Amino acid sequence: MESLAAALGIGMATLGTGLGMGFMVGKTMDAMARQPELSGELRTTMLIAIAFMEALALYALVISFLLVFK
Repeated sequence: MESLAAALGIGMATLGTGLGMGFMVGKTMDAMARQPELSGELRTTMLIAIAFMEALALYALVISFLLVFK
């Protein structure tokens, strides 16, 4: 049962992270197209947010490993 929980947990975490990153990058590109003078600030903010989202996915991976190898 722990393996199923781990698989579902990492699957949902990856799905959410992927959708969130795709949505955010799309909106950032729209903002850069509208205001090219802010592209540097927008890119920096986007990369920081992507790092935080990726950290959440890595936390889910660690938790799933803990469940599997308990």
